[in-house]
Amino acid sequence: MTGGYRTAAALGVALLWGCSGAVTGQGEGAAIAAQVAQEGQGKPYALLGSEVWDVPDPVSGRDYQVFISLPPSYAKDPQRAYPVLYVTDADYAFPVVRQIARRLNVEGPKVQDFILVGLSYAKDDDPVRSRRRDYTPTADGPSDTPAGTVHGGGAAYQTYLRDHVLPFVARRYRTDPRQKILLGHSYGALLGAQILFTEPGMFSGYILGSPSLWFGKRHMFALEKAYAAAHRDLPANVYVYTGEYEGARAADPRFNKTVDMVGDSEALVATLKARGYPGLQIRGDVLNDEDHVSVAPRGFTKGLLHLLPVPLAAK
Repeated sequence: MTGGYRTAAALGVALLWGCSGAVTGQGEGAAIAAQVAQEGQGKPYALLGSEVWDVPDPVSGRDYQVFISLPPSYAKDPQRAYPVLYVTDADYAFPVVRQIARRLNVEGPKVQDFILVGLSYAKDDDPVRSRRRDYTPTADGPSDTPAGTVHGGGAAYQTYLRDHVLPFVARRYRTDPRQKILLGHSYGALLGAQILFTEPGMFSGYILGSPSLWFGKRHMFALEKAYAAAHRDLPANVYVYTGEYEGARAADPRFNKTVDMVGDSEALVATLKARGYPGLQIRGDVLNDEDHVSVAPRGFTKGLLHLLPVPLAAK
């Protein structure tokens, strides 16, 4: 099974050019935010208005970064606290989600203003190697991954997010603690499901895109069952999407023919609905004419509209 680890290569690893600042320093965020035009003369393209901060993990010794994009109203409304959307696979997802949110509001508000936080791969590490290690729950990865591949670092990475990234963002920016959302696709969604079934309170909402629920002999279903045995509620707003062509039973399964990602996602949604958790809101969509790669931008869009809609009274 090659689904999860091919995602990074398939989605592409786009270079995010910008400034960087140390955790303890002011950095150059203000300078890049104030820049209104590209520098030209062959210099790298900059994602204007973004910030990059180093947030290392003292336990593993690895260096990670967070990419920050503040909403247009942030400077104009100094008393306002904002929802925060954290996205995995940030080299790809951060600029895509940023522009989707802007486009959705071009002709009037459709989604709330929010702080966007991109979660980088480990610095100086191969992106595919980093995501295989950090986003997976068990060491028994796909049999066809290269020799020496490390899986199963999801719990350690989850601890890093909880103890270092979330506090860093909360200290530095005006965040609404009631609205913290995690968005992940493929292995990123596998990580999101792991957090949902072990520490659901880390986030109020979860966008799980084409989750690799096949991983570790469907380990996530065992994790869900264990959670259900010990809890009577799962307070979260969850949106799950997959592409039509990700199902092994589809007439044209374009992603793979060995697992049924559509069936797995539908089974997870059905199971959670049947639990009758009073605090759980959950919706699952199978998006037509999409495969594992093409579905991501559309799933991002629907996830934003579902979890961060502008209240009708504000339109």
